[in-house]
Amino acid sequence: MPDQETLDRAREDAREGKSSSTQAGEFVREEMHHIREGKHGAASTKQAIAIGLSKARRAGVRLGPPKHASARTRAQAKRETARAKRHAKPSPKRSRATLRALRKKGHRAASKAALSRQAKAAARRRKTA
Repeated sequence: MPDQETLDRAREDAREGKSSSTQAGEFVREEMHHIREGKHGAASTKQAIAIGLSKARRAGVRLGPPKHASARTRAQAKRETARAKRHAKPSPKRSRATLRALRKKGHRAASKAALSRQAKAAARRRKTA
């Protein structure tokens, strides 16, 4: 479950008419802080961002499924959006299992260098498109 502070920031962005990706950015930011403070880790920067976007979808941010993703990922994003609409609570057993798995992962995924590498790679992909 996202922190109340993050939800408030995202709602404020929505009120100000900012884009859904800006609202979702607050959840990604929170995820990076969680990894940095040692709450859990992530296998890669890409995974850390994906976790943040997933939280955003479940919190009701209107993000579409990723365009260049597998069918499985797109289906999961669709389910998360539907879940937010019906205000379904997350499964405690699944949440615990996920957290236990993430605690075994490293913390370098949220380092400044890793985030910079990820941003540069994403920018390179955008230019050719």
